[in-house]
Amino acid sequence: MKQLNFNHLQYFYAVAKEGSVTRAAEALHVTPQTVSGQIATFESYIGAPLFQRHGKRLEVNSLGQITLRYAEDIFNLGNELSRTLASHDVGQVANFNVGIVDAIPKVMVFEMLNDCFDIDSRFILECHEGDLPSLLADLSMNKLDLIISDQPLPIGVSVRAINHYLGQSGITFFARKEDCAKYQSNFPESLHQAPFLMPGRNSALHQNLESWFVQTKIAPKIVAEFDDSALLKFFGQTGRGIFCVATAVERDVLAQFEVAIIGRIESVSDRYYGISPERKIKHPAVDTVLKTSERLLSK
Repeated sequence: MKQLNFNHLQYFYAVAKEGSVTRAAEALHVTPQTVSGQIATFESYIGAPLFQRHGKRLEVNSLGQITLRYAEDIFNLGNELSRTLASHDVGQVANFNVGIVDAIPKVMVFEMLNDCFDIDSRFILECHEGDLPSLLADLSMNKLDLIISDQPLPIGVSVRAINHYLGQSGITFFARKEDCAKYQSNFPESLHQAPFLMPGRNSALHQNLESWFVQTKIAPKIVAEFDDSALLKFFGQTGRGIFCVATAVERDVLAQFEVAIIGRIESVSDRYYGISPERKIKHPAVDTVLKTSERLLSK
């Protein structure tokens, strides 16, 4: 077999991702005829078709799926090389891009990331919030160096990444200071029919709380749900409802918000993970963040 033509592979990759020759041509700024010709040449080189048509959409067949996996590895590695060479030219490490699942308390994120400023390498920290599927999509395209998540990399997701279990924490329940006394004496039964602020449905804590409420036959009155953990706390300190966060950061919550502790439970816990891409060269700040996070959650 002759040496692989990477231009052909790039055209194949574009069609596989876009699902049509026309959209691939637009993405590559060439004509559809050029794309079709390059794909035909590539399939002739391989000796077999790589696509099958479903209506108006082109989808890779079984051989195309194998080719696509290799193409993703090749182009991701190329992007990594470009970033490494670019940072070398200006004498600094590439910017540290961290994805943060929006359900994680911001004060915890601060504690996890703060030490990375103390390492010798020079870089700009860039933080990106979102849900886990969106952040994993960015990770797969080499846009992120690390994701801080309340859930591990899902089974069956076609993203080449590594799970790092950071630890877990029980949860602490809070309310506005003047409301705490009526909930403290008979905790946790006092939560029954009490106004409650739930974390967003996509968070692991939401699912764990729902299971615990069913098991304990405690049914709080859910008045709001928040994907943004900081917004949840702001509503909590105004008396709109009880809320809970990881016990690992309860002191910071008490310092920043006008709330007091109702009680703590260990039967429900928040688990935390770092998800990093499989790379030849890992960003130097990743290990610092992982070690800091593990230390924070072991307290």
